[in-house]
Amino acid sequence: MFSKKTIRDIEWRGQRALVRVDFNVPLKNGKVADDTRIRAALPTLAYLREHGAAVVLCSHLGRPKEGPDPQYSLAPVAEHLSSLLGTPVAFVPALVGPQAEAAAARLGAGELLVLENTRFEPGETKNDPALAAGLARLGTVYVNDAFGSAHRAHASTEAVAHLLPAVAGFLMEKELTYLGKVMEGSEHPFVAILGGAKISDKIGVVENLLRRADRLLIGGGMGNTFLAARGVAMGDSLVEQEALESARSLLEVAGEKLLLPTDVVIADAFSPEAAHKTINLGEVPAGWRAMDVGPETVKRFSAVVATARLIVWNGPMGVFEMAPFAEGTFAMARALAAGTATTIVGGGDSAAAVAQAGLADRITHVSTGGGATLELLEGKVLPGVAALADRS
Repeated sequence: MFSKKTIRDIEWRGQRALVRVDFNVPLKNGKVADDTRIRAALPTLAYLREHGAAVVLCSHLGRPKEGPDPQYSLAPVAEHLSSLLGTPVAFVPALVGPQAEAAAARLGAGELLVLENTRFEPGETKNDPALAAGLARLGTVYVNDAFGSAHRAHASTEAVAHLLPAVAGFLMEKELTYLGKVMEGSEHPFVAILGGAKISDKIGVVENLLRRADRLLIGGGMGNTFLAARGVAMGDSLVEQEALESARSLLEVAGEKLLLPTDVVIADAFSPEAAHKTINLGEVPAGWRAMDVGPETVKRFSAVVATARLIVWNGPMGVFEMAPFAEGTFAMARALAAGTATTIVGGGDSAAAVAQAGLADRITHVSTGGGATLELLEGKVLPGVAALADRS
């Protein structure tokens, strides 16, 4: 159950909201190339403005190495937000200090200000109390709507939340409500689908989901490592040698609950132009590598998905960026979209795949988080969430 206070619990007239958003968006030629994350924050911004708050926004963008770097400035993001809202959005080339404080003080009810990239300040990633104190001077209430950054204890996501009344925005509330369903595992049959390249990032996730889900379907590079752990010769496939032991013990614990591919699409090179064919798994020949799950696996996995009432999916079934190896991933997206289950797609590649398949609007919830989603699925407490005020 979602147990944190939200922006609905605050009387906003005369208040200045310091809102941590996730505007870490791709830029191309100084313009926003994909505004999905900006649009995700719009319901929160609309509510705050309608209820009379002045709104100060902060976010990170990219990974600037040594302090300020013009290519990671949030100025183009402020401009894009202004065009989305059809209203002026002020920008200040500072995160804290006199210039930022003066710009924040000038804001009237319903007006917006975007601060410069939080990561231009070295104290951000160190969760520096002095930087948090500087941020707290810019608002009277703190709002965290940046679920994608909630797993990081940074000055703008964690430390500042202890210095002001701190509540969740609508995006944060929505993410935690849906991912909370997965953690409660209250709807059955509950099916979890995991893919992506590495098992090492997701061992904790597999362990946690095995305790909650009725079936666990595994494909992608992760599937290769599990198959190798079962003794299947995988040729030149991506296999994490150092994770084989963990995979073996997970297979023992899981028993019948865990399903692996029974056929795969293999290629003789890691390239969309490579020769490729589908084989039943006995072994992958030397010089060939598994690049996608095969049609029989899709059929088996889809049949399990069709019986589910709750489904969580994180990680593609193959190298879906290359057209010849995209079918397994897109077929799983279609299987999720076709059913009546509550469907939750973890961020990153799975979200991209669902969007590419044109099915995002037929999924119950597509998460905006990558690392945050995985840590939550692993059962970890997210620092940016823990710091918010509790309902009770």
